[in-house]
Amino acid sequence: MPKEVIQTIDAQQFADALSERYLSYAVSTIVSRALPDVRDGLKPVHRRILYSMLRQRLTPAAAFRKCATVVGDVLGHYHPHGDTSVYDAMVRLAQDFSVRYPLIDGQGNFGNIDGDPQAAYRYTESKMTPAAMMIMDGLDEDSVDMMPNFDGTTMEPVVMPGAFPNLLANGSMGIAVGMATNIPTHNVSEVCDALTMIIDKPDATTAQIMKKMVGPDFPTGGVMIDDFETIVRNYETGRGAFRIRAKWATEDIGHGQYQIVITEIPYGPTKSSLVEQIAGLIDAKKLPLADDIVDESTTDIRIVITPKTRNVAPDVLMAHLFQLSGLETRFNMNFNVIDSVGAPRVMKIGEVLTEFVAHQKTVLRRRTNWRLGNIARRLEILGGLLVVYLNLDRVIEIIRNEDDAKSALAVEFKLTELQVDAILNTRLRSLRKLEEMEIRREDVELRAEQKQLQALLASDEMQNEQLKAWFADVKKTYAKNTALGKRRTEWAAATADDEIVINPDDFIEKEPLTIVLSNMGWVRAAKGHLDLGALDMKFKEGDELATAMHAQSTDKINLFTSAGKMFTLAANTLPGARGFGESVRMLADIGADENIIDAFVLNTGAKYLLVNRRGGGFIVAGENCLASTKSGRTVMNVDAKAPAALCVEVAAGDDLYCAIVGSNDKLLIFPAADIPEMARGKGVILQKYNAERTYVLDATFFTKQGGFGWTTGRGRTALDDWAPWLGKRAGQGHTIPVGFPRSGKFGN
Repeated sequence: MPKEVIQTIDAQQFADALSERYLSYAVSTIVSRALPDVRDGLKPVHRRILYSMLRQRLTPAAAFRKCATVVGDVLGHYHPHGDTSVYDAMVRLAQDFSVRYPLIDGQGNFGNIDGDPQAAYRYTESKMTPAAMMIMDGLDEDSVDMMPNFDGTTMEPVVMPGAFPNLLANGSMGIAVGMATNIPTHNVSEVCDALTMIIDKPDATTAQIMKKMVGPDFPTGGVMIDDFETIVRNYETGRGAFRIRAKWATEDIGHGQYQIVITEIPYGPTKSSLVEQIAGLIDAKKLPLADDIVDESTTDIRIVITPKTRNVAPDVLMAHLFQLSGLETRFNMNFNVIDSVGAPRVMKIGEVLTEFVAHQKTVLRRRTNWRLGNIARRLEILGGLLVVYLNLDRVIEIIRNEDDAKSALAVEFKLTELQVDAILNTRLRSLRKLEEMEIRREDVELRAEQKQLQALLASDEMQNEQLKAWFADVKKTYAKNTALGKRRTEWAAATADDEIVINPDDFIEKEPLTIVLSNMGWVRAAKGHLDLGALDMKFKEGDELATAMHAQSTDKINLFTSAGKMFTLAANTLPGARGFGESVRMLADIGADENIIDAFVLNTGAKYLLVNRRGGGFIVAGENCLASTKSGRTVMNVDAKAPAALCVEVAAGDDLYCAIVGSNDKLLIFPAADIPEMARGKGVILQKYNAERTYVLDATFFTKQGGFGWTTGRGRTALDDWAPWLGKRAGQGHTIPVGFPRSGKFGN
């Protein structure tokens, strides 16, 4: 490599270079993409969309224009990213089920609450709404800083100036690097009341603020059931969760029958997914109180649920639905925003309101100074025009005869450059309209306004009154007696009736079942308690019976695998016995390398002995064997050399002993009290094996009074004197007694 090339190489540690570049990417993602600004509640892409539409004069009074035009302008001038990201952001601003106060008025297919996607931007049209115009109010009055766009060809606003509290009104969602934001929507009328309170009482507590704002007001409505203390705590920290339920009512359909009609759903899930979820629960018999669900929605939501019988209590049915379906959701609030100095942080509600008021006060001062500058300029021009009126003939003579009329006018009448330019730019036909009284009247009005604006700049109290007047105008536009301003999400603190605890097992009809499991893992449930010794069932080719047991439809069937996991299946959900059944690997997420060690009817009040292949184990309570998900529950820690091998129910009684036998043909009996009870673990050595290939065969429990023995096809064999095999836990034991089954099983 040439020396001149080597000299240009900058030696740097790879870790340092990577961290430096990743940090730059992370900061860019946080500040320039994912998090909204606390002052206008907009992310950069939203701000650029609105500014582009303002430049194209797509005001509420204008005609609709193709969204492709807006997307193209945003990409070409402000946002050099993908067109999909820009259009998706634009669509969300137009969806009245996504934002509380849409900023874009869309014409065409902009998606729906069922989750159907929007049409391509070449088919849709849009323009801005009055709310968007409020956000940009005063933008042309030097109210905010402007910055160059990505290629320096034009300018764009750093932040929007308007008094519309968009951050709280429309909320925001975003995921950045290492942080995220999730801000709910609120009622603008209530937010304006809270802003007015902050102006009058800057040290207002969160509880006082929330008496004005109440809480979130979601576009889709619903019922918020958190108590006031929870709401205050969430907004005090900037983080927390809200419980939102669907709004429902009963509808009498005659003959003593009724149906439940859902008219509002929680914010977030789509309507179609909710209907599919509930229908799936009904089909899977997990909603025994419901018979059917029908979506009768048009422009308004109307989901009809039919109860199983007229005797089903509506409150109980809905409590069951709230427990199992998305008709009750939790909105996890996270007020993570970019503050006024450009730093991302989680803010409490008082800080959010204070920052917005401070921003509006800055905007007010800048707009006032801009207006004062215009007034001063106009007063200067009026002074020059008055000179023209009083000396019109002389002014015309100078203009006609002098080569440098501008300098001559300035010298003779002591005029400024601005005044001379205004005189020279005045058209001749305008001279006839020039009247001294009109000039003096405008001068007086402007000086009065100038004095008023100067007083405004000098008085903090007057500035506060002006801000309150702005907020009052916003509140009036979106008052609660208007269609858009009406509060949609009701607040009703949860009562004891709302907190009905539903146990799905209580609604399962109890009936006897015979559970059959094959060697290849196919399970089925036959009605009734069949003779386990004479089962007449067919299996797939190459498959055969592994185990069969009697159960009730209300029971839980547990599967214990070699990976030390327990999987729980509800007996009433198992397939019928007409076919070959269904693979348990479809009902539970059992790994391909896991073998099913045992299947049994779970007794949560019992205890079970778990033993690995090398004779180690412990006792676990039945309640710790219950798995609540398809992925199962790890109860025993195992490894490749010592996978799980046995699961034996512990017998009841006093003076309990454990008998364990290994493949080395040795039997060990020791007190069961020596076995530790654990919720999860590896356990202790129960029987010691010297040879590496030796492994456990079986274990059983018996009481001193009941005696020790084993069961074979010929019946029960009792061993009167079992003292020779009695020893300490972790011993090797002694050679099995004469007559012990060659299988090494106790037959229990």
